[in-house]
Amino acid sequence: MSQSGLNMSRRIRRTPYTDRVEAHGVRGFSVVNHMLLPKAFAPTVEDDYWHLRENVQIWDVSCQRQVEITGPDASKLVQLMTPRDLRKAQFGQGLYIPLIDDTAGMLNDPVLQKLDNDRFWLSIADSDILLWAKGLAYGMRLDVQIEEPDVSPLAVQGPKAGALMANLFGHKIHDLPYFGFAMFDILGTRQLIARSGYSKQGGFEIYLQGGHLGTALWDMIWEEGQKYNIAPGCPNLIERIEGGLMSYGNEFTRANNPLECGFGPLCHLGSEVDYIGKTALQRIANIGPTQRLSGVRFGGGKAPPCGKPFPLTTLDGEEVGQITSGIFSPRFDCNIGLSMIARSHWDIGTSLMVHTPDGIARRASVAALPFTHDG
Repeated sequence: MSQSGLNMSRRIRRTPYTDRVEAHGVRGFSVVNHMLLPKAFAPTVEDDYWHLRENVQIWDVSCQRQVEITGPDASKLVQLMTPRDLRKAQFGQGLYIPLIDDTAGMLNDPVLQKLDNDRFWLSIADSDILLWAKGLAYGMRLDVQIEEPDVSPLAVQGPKAGALMANLFGHKIHDLPYFGFAMFDILGTRQLIARSGYSKQGGFEIYLQGGHLGTALWDMIWEEGQKYNIAPGCPNLIERIEGGLMSYGNEFTRANNPLECGFGPLCHLGSEVDYIGKTALQRIANIGPTQRLSGVRFGGGKAPPCGKPFPLTTLDGEEVGQITSGIFSPRFDCNIGLSMIARSHWDIGTSLMVHTPDGIARRASVAALPFTHDG
């Protein structure tokens, strides 16, 4: 049993894989969408990072809940929720979409999966999108049903994930494009597998329908994975920041709009489709965003944990942004962070100062995302 530090109760939901996660020595949990998310297994985050980059890991990401929208008005409702034009959405290809409110504030950044012309899944980050969808449907008198189905994603991530998954489910798995999905035979049932995951190391997510199958699915992957040095894992902070992967609630909230969060290419402002927040988003686009999500490299030795944002200032002390997620990268041999920076100082290479809670002011420079050795 892990020492999670959480006061466990019915409010914090276990997953179909939690028993296995605990048996493998999980060292802590977070809570996402009112459900447990493992946070650490290996002795250090760096150990876990190198294993993920070189091998394969199995992740319990059941907290990635699905909002299922079905019915005659399903496609209309889904389109109302996002500025991305969904008219060409098709079965077999997931779409990353920003969800916004009437002020163009970000509500979530799910992956949309079109399962049929009148059936969709939104695979959500950490906010109550089911309630938002229900409110819109009720207020607009739409003919839809909105539920959280019994679907528990299990991720297989890392450079050896493809070989492992092909051994279990056939070489058709290699034909999936990024965010592509298809149905596969698993444990006597038909299940959706997508080429996706919350890492940049490659991998897949199995959207298991039927939580009673969770233990058997975990064991099947674990047994086959022994030849690939499989380990239990979870989203890794170093790898996430290096890859420029955002976290809702950390990098952006409802106070941010999609244009400052890097979603500009997914906001089809010239499209004729209608969506909540269209007027507000167009107004922002006309004047341009006042800040932008960027990378930052900074020194001064290993920084303390980024439990709350680190202020970013000019060399003269003017505050121009904040680091929302930060950690030391062993690959780049410096601290790195994801940050929201004012337009006046977001150019790559701009010199800034990072102020960490240990009282150290650290020299920093703005960097491109994802982080590379070139800049």
